[in-house]
Amino acid sequence: MKRATIIAKGKVQKGGYRDFVQDSARELAITGYVENLEDGNVKIVCEGEEAKIEDFISDIKVKKDFIDVSQTSVKYEELTGEFKIFKIKYGDVPEELGDRLGAALLYLGATNQKIDAGFKMMGEKQDRMLEKQDETIEAIDRSKDELVTEIRSLREDLKTYMENKFAKIEHEIEGIKAKIGMV
Repeated sequence: MKRATIIAKGKVQKGGYRDFVQDSARELAITGYVENLEDGNVKIVCEGEEAKIEDFISDIKVKKDFIDVSQTSVKYEELTGEFKIFKIKYGDVPEELGDRLGAALLYLGATNQKIDAGFKMMGEKQDRMLEKQDETIEAIDRSKDELVTEIRSLREDLKTYMENKFAKIEHEIEGIKAKIGMV
């Protein structure tokens, strides 16, 4: 069992980093606390099995969303066993409220950007679909025009054929009538 005091530097305040650290510590059954420092850094004091402490230190060196841990310093100490759980040490209410509202605004802004990007992507897909639909309608119109032209041509051919056949039949009937004396 070990105890470590860790100082995390970078963009580690007003972005949900303490919550991230607490979740990671609790998953690894590590006890201790995390708190914001006045200089903009975050202090983490933790106790647990040495291997889990090492995993924890790796886990909290994160670049995610609005968190960007640029550097950590670790100081190992003797285990005190003073902690039962891992918790967040909060500052005074106005400061914490400001931090939480600031983080909420950051996440809301990022969410809005993702929604806007999603709508833009959907609009682009819809535009492509409409273009394909227009192309399909034009192809159908061309095919319809070609079909109508072909049918008209066939009708004319059939009409000419039938007129020629009827004329031939009438001529043959006239010949038959003449032979049998019906004229």
